[in-house]
Amino acid sequence: MRAKKLTLAALVLATGLSLTACQGNEDSAAGTNDSGPSSSAATTSSGGGTATDEDATAGGEGSTATEPESARGSGGGMITTGACKTSNLAFGTAHGMAEGDLVVSLRNTGDACTLKGFPGVDLRSQDASGPLSAKRSEVAAPVVDLANGETTRFTLHYPPAEGTGVYVSAIEVTPPDETHSKALSVSLRLQIADGADQNVVVDPVGTGKQ
Repeated sequence: MRAKKLTLAALVLATGLSLTACQGNEDSAAGTNDSGPSSSAATTSSGGGTATDEDATAGGEGSTATEPESARGSGGGMITTGACKTSNLAFGTAHGMAEGDLVVSLRNTGDACTLKGFPGVDLRSQDASGPLSAKRSEVAAPVVDLANGETTRFTLHYPPAEGTGVYVSAIEVTPPDETHSKALSVSLRLQIADGADQNVVVDPVGTGKQ
């Protein structure tokens, strides 16, 4: 066990890379608009006349206000609230089709939001003195708009152990443009070899089989 700890510790020190996601604008407070009590008084129109509340709804049934074009999102008119927050995402894991692939799913539980970029992924093992951070792949990152209840995924690639290997019991995932991470329980065994840490790679959100 001592030899195993020293080997993975050396791998952790050799990476020198951490994929913690970029700083996001979290918990920004929305301004409030305290208006006075409603009034039935008429308001002046652009033509010098007046319009009452009844006039405003005189368009008949089924008449709705037109949404400003600038408020529309890129997902076919879906309005997004910005980058998805960790607190509004439900995470899951599943082994991929190929050996050494772990698929991580992210389901939006809040208002429509957007994800773009690479997640930060740190692998944790009781055999290591610190986390092993996954490197970014060379895959291009798409823009992913998620409505409430929609799910996207990314894939973590790692060198599977040919023998006993090093056991990884958890990973910590930080979504793009976020600073808060989510710990997920996993059961992985990594190969112990020189340069094995360089083969722990993560793809951007929204790529691979969705």
